[in-house]
Formats: sequence, C-alpha cells, structure tokens
Amino acid sequence: MTNGIGTAVAAAPGDRDADDVFVDVQNVRLNYQVGDDSSTLALDETNMTLRRGEFVAIVGPSGCGKSSLLKLASGLRRPSSGEVLVGGSAVVKPIKIVGMAFQNPTMLPWLRTIDNVLMPLQIVEPHRSQFRAKKEEYREMARGLLAEVGLAHFADKYPWELSGGMLQRASLCRALIHDPRLLLLDEPFGALDAFTREDLWQVLQKLWMERHPTVILVTHDLREAVFLADTVHVMSARPGRVLTSHRVDIRRPRTLDDLFTDTASQLVHELRSHISHDRGV
Repeated sequence: MTNGIGTAVAAAPGDRDADDVFVDVQNVRLNYQVGDDSSTLALDETNMTLRRGEFVAIVGPSGCGKSSLLKLASGLRRPSSGEVLVGGSAVVKPIKIVGMAFQNPTMLPWLRTIDNVLMPLQIVEPHRSQFRAKKEEYREMARGLLAEVGLAHFADKYPWELSGGMLQRASLCRALIHDPRLLLLDEPFGALDAFTREDLWQVLQKLWMERHPTVILVTHDLREAVFLADTVHVMSARPGRVLTSHRVDIRRPRTLDDLFTDTASQLVHELRSHISHDRGV
C-alpha cells in the first residue's frame, strides 16, 4: 500500500536479505519486575529489522516500550524471551559499537565541552588503551566534529555556558566521536523549542549522511520521524509490538519545506491515525 511519500511495509522478521540486516529483533517479550510478586509486560512478540546504515524512527504512545527497545539493542537489558541480534551476533551484554544520546545531555559540569565529547574515547576500546598516546589526535577529531555542528568557538566552554540547543549538539558529537556503527537516540530534541529542534534535525541528517551509522530514533514528534527516518515503525500501547511500518520516500538531503507538502502531511496524519486507533481515541 502506497500513501504519498510513505510506503507501508511488512514488519515480519526475515523479510529482508539476511546479509543486509544489521539489527534483528526476533519475537521479543520483556517483563519488568514490579515488587516481589508482580511484573509489567513492556513488550510482547515484538519483531523489527534494520538494514545496515538505515535510519529508523520508532513512534507510539507513552509507555509502549520504545525506550525499552533501545535498552535491548544496546545490551543494557536482556529480553525475557526472544532474541536481539546486532551484526549477526546475539546481544547478551552491553556492546561497544553503540553511541547514545538522550533528552537530557547529562554533561559533566566540571569538564569543558571538548572533554565531555572525548569521554567515550576514554571508556571504549580500543580507544581507551590508546587515549594517552593519541590524546592530541583525538582532541583534533573532537574539535572537527564540534565545528561540523557549529560549536567551533565553544569547545573550551563549560556546559553551564551553553544553551540547551548547544548542549544537544555537543551530545551528538559525544555520541559519534568513537564512530559507532549503531546510534541510539532517545527523544534527544524533546525538551527544545520548535525552532531549535528543527535546526538540529538538519544537523543530525547531515551527520548521518556523512557517517551512515545505523540509527534508531525514539520520538513522539511525528514530523521529526518523517523528516529524519528512512522507515517509521508505529508501536501499539503497552505491551508494545510493531503495528505497522512505513518507508519514507523523500529525497535526501531533506529540507524543512518538504514537511509542508501535502504528501508529507498525509503521512504524518496516517501515522497519527494508527496511534489514535490503537488507543481507541
């Protein structure tokens, strides 16, 4: 079924070339223990595949398990049943090929911006063991990345000297500094004003087009999903599962004007309709 710029695609596992699949969520259930005698089923029989280098957005009502999927993909949690594979290997512990950014940038206030950006290189191997020997090289990398997002003159500022939008730009740099193969974004722009948010959509698109990591973006903003993603997955209310998936057929690089076309508006409306119908609204 084709709807303007959005093409509905099956969410069933195994419908893509196995050599092209980078993240594979197979029949996952996830229970959260609540107290000693009860639990909450966050995800139920959830299936999702991502191609290598694909940009995917996950949308759905609050509490549907969107953020839980990021925890499973990164190895921060393990499923109660089913399996999550990244790069063909089952995820059984935190994996080092991941970069993450959240709604709260959580910069260390006593470190300058450039040193916050460099933090992953002091944690993730093989960079950690090479950090002292390559410190100047790494600092140049960080300065180059900060320049790409418009923070060339703020590398030596402290986080409390930056605006909210600047902090999120720095957070994206920190998530990308170690060149992760998988980038996980949990509502990174949710706390920003509309103009800053739209500006950062363009920054993120540029960084992704240059580096092409596989990206999973969790967002409540359907326009954000349509602007950034190759594929948008719509999840049901808890317990979460994938209701439907849509490919977004807009040329890249995308511009904000693309969101004001009838076809883009139609896709946003359809995504909203799926979520509203599932909630019984």
